[in-house]
Amino acid sequence: MSKIIIYEHINFQGMSKEFTSSVPNLVSENFNDCISSLKVIGEPWVAYEHTNFQGSQYVYEEGEYATLDRNDAFSSLEKVTEDLANPQITLYEHTNYRGRSLVFTTETNLCYGNFNDVASSHKVQRGVWVLYEHINRSGAQLVARASRDMPEYEPAYSQIPQPPIYMEG
Repeated sequence: MSKIIIYEHINFQGMSKEFTSSVPNLVSENFNDCISSLKVIGEPWVAYEHTNFQGSQYVYEEGEYATLDRNDAFSSLEKVTEDLANPQITLYEHTNYRGRSLVFTTETNLCYGNFNDVASSHKVQRGVWVLYEHINRSGAQLVARASRDMPEYEPAYSQIPQPPIYMEG
C-alpha cells in the first residue's frame, strides 16, 4: 500500500501523520505549512504549495527525505494513482495543442533537440510526467497527468517561467 508519512521537524522528528489517500487541505489535518521531513512508501506523492492541489508542485518518489528543499511550505498532498509502466506525452509547439508536436514515451532532455524552450502545451496519453524548468531535474516542476491536459503553460502555471526542458515519465 502506498503511503506518505509527514513530520513536523527535520530528521523525522516531532509530530507525524500518515496518509494513504490524497489530502486536499492540510489545514483541516492541523499540518499546514509545517512539514520538514517525510517518508514515501510505494507510489510517488505530489506536495503542493496551496490547498486543493494548487501552486508550486514537488514530487517525492519512494524514499526517505530527512530535510526538504521547501521546508514548511505544503498545504495539500496528492497520491499518484496512475499506471507508471508505459507513459506517453505529446508536447506541442504552440498553445491549444497547435503547431509541431513530439510524442515521448521515455525520460527526455529537450536541450539536445530542436524542441528546447519551444513547447507551449501538452496532452498526456498515459501515466504521469514531471516537467522540469531546467536540466538535471531542477527548477520548477509541473506534474502532467492524463486527466489534466495543459493548453497553455502561461498563465495557468506561472511557476514554470519558461517551457519545460527536461521530462521524467
